Amino acid sequence: MSPRHLMLAVGLAVVWGVNFVVIEVGLGHFPPLLFSALRFLVAAVPAIFFLRSPGVPWRWVALVALTLGVLKFGLLFTGMAAGMPAGLSSLVLQTQAVFTAVFAVVLLRERLSRQQVAGLVVALGGVGLIAFDLGATSPIGAFVLILGAAAMWGVSNVAMRRAAPPDTLRFMVWVSALATLPLFALSAIVEGPQRGWDALRTVTLPAAGAVLYVGIVATVVGFGVWGYLIRSYSASTVAPFSLLVPVFGMAASALLLDERLTPTRLLAAVLIIIGVLAGVVRGRTPAGRAHRPSDTPVSIPTGHTPSRGRQRLPRPSPRSRFLARSGRSRR
Repeated sequence: MSPRHLMLAVGLAVVWGVNFVVIEVGLGHFPPLLFSALRFLVAAVPAIFFLRSPGVPWRWVALVALTLGVLKFGLLFTGMAAGMPAGLSSLVLQTQAVFTAVFAVVLLRERLSRQQVAGLVVALGGVGLIAFDLGATSPIGAFVLILGAAAMWGVSNVAMRRAAPPDTLRFMVWVSALATLPLFALSAIVEGPQRGWDALRTVTLPAAGAVLYVGIVATVVGFGVWGYLIRSYSASTVAPFSLLVPVFGMAASALLLDERLTPTRLLAAVLIIIGVLAGVVRGRTPAGRAHRPSDTPVSIPTGHTPSRGRQRLPRPSPRSRFLARSGRSRR
């Protein structure tokens, strides 16, 4: 991975780490499903009126909208509203790296090196340390919801890798548009229209700022960058960078929410960084071919190999075939 893309991946982890603090602010005013719907509404409007179609089959846009927009964020916001702390949510959500690697091996036929597997284990060890330090004080139902959100994020990572949209920002705007109406419908059914109307009628400046941050910065910009990295490198190489999110999430919580940083959490942060670096090494590409997705075709799960991945030998001319037969007859 180039230094520029490395900085991009780390910067994205900072944005998403702070995002969990912002989500807590938003959930203090909005119901979770309504908050998620507003997130994608802000991400889609007004950009959708100035952008062309996503440039990929609509089935891929719909799949990512369902798994990432409706399921991942619906489960995440509902789990946090049900009592899962912001720091612990950012931690458990990063198990998506494991789900992504498994789905990439099964569906995309990517291969993990021993170093990548070892790095992933070390990083997850750091994640486990943070979970142990926080303690199991949250409701088990809320924990399961966050774990489900992580699995849906893993599915969406692989779907974006397979879709390979030419413009990830445009793709994410259309994903946001398709996710908005289902989330509003779920909010009306589950949370009730009156509760949503009361939240909109009494909206505060911090709540509005939270919607703008999670909608524009974390969703459009964040997942646009994430999709670009997933397309440029293997999914199993990019996914471990999300393990940096709880590190920056804990730091943001300490600065903004006065959360205490213990020695155990600092040790866990070191393990996570080491694990991420170990997983990045295999993402390097040969000189002259760096960051061109067309040079690394994705295997199709059905077993069909794309024709651009094959090298065909030139067909012999009629004269060469005649000479070959003549040589055999002389022998």
